[in-house]
Amino acid sequence: MRSAAAYACVVGLAVLVGATLRLPDLTARPMHHDEANQAVKFGALLETGDYRYDRHDHHGPTLYFLTLPSAWLRGQATLAALDERTLRVVPAVFGVALVLTFGLLAGRVGRPAAAAAALLGALSPALSYYSRFYIQESLFVWCALVFAVCAGRYAEARRPRDAAWAGVFAGLAFATKETSVLVFAAAAVAAVVARPSAWRVPWRHALVALGAAGAVALVFFSSFFRDARGVIESVLAFRTYVDRGLEIGRHDHPWFYYLQVLGWTREGGLLWSEGLILVLAAVGAASAWRRTAGFWPRYLTAYTLVLAVIFSGLRYKTPWNAVPSHAGFVVLAGLGSAWLMTAVRGRAAKAAIVTTLVVAAAQLGLQNVRANGRYAADPRNPYVYAHTTSDYLRLVARVHALSAVHPDGAAMLVKVVAGPYEQWPAPWYLRDLSRVGYWTTAAEAAPLAGTPVIIAGPDQSDATAAALGDAYVTEYYSVRPEVLLTVFIDRPTWERFLNTPSR
Repeated sequence: MRSAAAYACVVGLAVLVGATLRLPDLTARPMHHDEANQAVKFGALLETGDYRYDRHDHHGPTLYFLTLPSAWLRGQATLAALDERTLRVVPAVFGVALVLTFGLLAGRVGRPAAAAAALLGALSPALSYYSRFYIQESLFVWCALVFAVCAGRYAEARRPRDAAWAGVFAGLAFATKETSVLVFAAAAVAAVVARPSAWRVPWRHALVALGAAGAVALVFFSSFFRDARGVIESVLAFRTYVDRGLEIGRHDHPWFYYLQVLGWTREGGLLWSEGLILVLAAVGAASAWRRTAGFWPRYLTAYTLVLAVIFSGLRYKTPWNAVPSHAGFVVLAGLGSAWLMTAVRGRAAKAAIVTTLVVAAAQLGLQNVRANGRYAADPRNPYVYAHTTSDYLRLVARVHALSAVHPDGAAMLVKVVAGPYEQWPAPWYLRDLSRVGYWTTAAEAAPLAGTPVIIAGPDQSDATAAALGDAYVTEYYSVRPEVLLTVFIDRPTWERFLNTPSR
């Protein structure tokens, strides 16, 4: 791909494909409880203009502040007015930006490798799937990649302006997710591996980078200078995330978990694999150590491998935490694709490789459509993790139908009696009802008798039923796989619902 025009066309096609797979139908999938949690947090910022960083949850503030323009453009000023499209379009746009960033690496890895990385990144089911989630991952992986490139540019040329830009994106990455410190460590190790003299950083340059990073982080964590405590909390958060990364709990998975999710998963007769990207990445990583490879292939290979090893070594694992290192694998896969095309001799051999790559890429595209369409909330999808079931939307519809016939309307009292994990995503889906309360036990929610609708978690359903007797109708809905909620409806409300013709 020696022609600049051909390179530009391929990158443009990749961006178009990436946008097509990330931007449409953003309201189709039910909200994951993590998304709902973030959405309610953003709703408070939207309504009051106030944000307070919570070092125990939610991660950094950039996602919320960057969502404000989306809400303003759509004329939404309250939590109740928000919808999934307003929220999810923000990470989706950064997902498309990541594809473009792959394509803009031509100056570092060459046009063929950059174009191939852009196409593979556009088609990657993992990158696409989590670009459609209202969580920090899409923004984080973009900031992390741009930071790594800026840090590599500094290690290569030692220019103060590159140190400053590395600091800016380090600050953005940290203000997005606290685990960005792992990215910083991986980039530092990679720079020394690729160029041993890189560890000698003039103190002036270090101050430039730290000053830029600190300034950006300060602006966001202080809520634009309105909450100094947020800056202190961001430092205290290190202890929280160290403990979380090492703890044994429901997110404890073996070291090979990410390779399994990305490489080969078969569930319920469905096969999922991004093996094409991983195999090409292995080729690219091997080619990086040729005598003539140069700084950038070695730096990017070391960065990706170190980052993957660090994340794989932590006990705490969720599939979206594979995305930062997977973006690196996509770049290495671009290197592998370019090397194969130069290493293979003969038109027939080249045609065979191109045909294989096209067929495999088409398979990635089909998986992408499947992951974001029919199986977007299906546990057989390896990218789905403790996701809200489609059945939960039936519960939401039922509660709204009951409020429509109740004399109090949207002010109908609803009590949610469940553990914190089972309460979500109710605060998002019931945000338009003004009298919804949340308790963790039936005793705390007393008195229950006379409440029109009560939603009880699996460990509180028996206690709730005992407190209500026979005066309620019960229904059962799934909130997540193998997690059932019991809905108790008082008989007057139920009879009114049954006898309303327009229901």
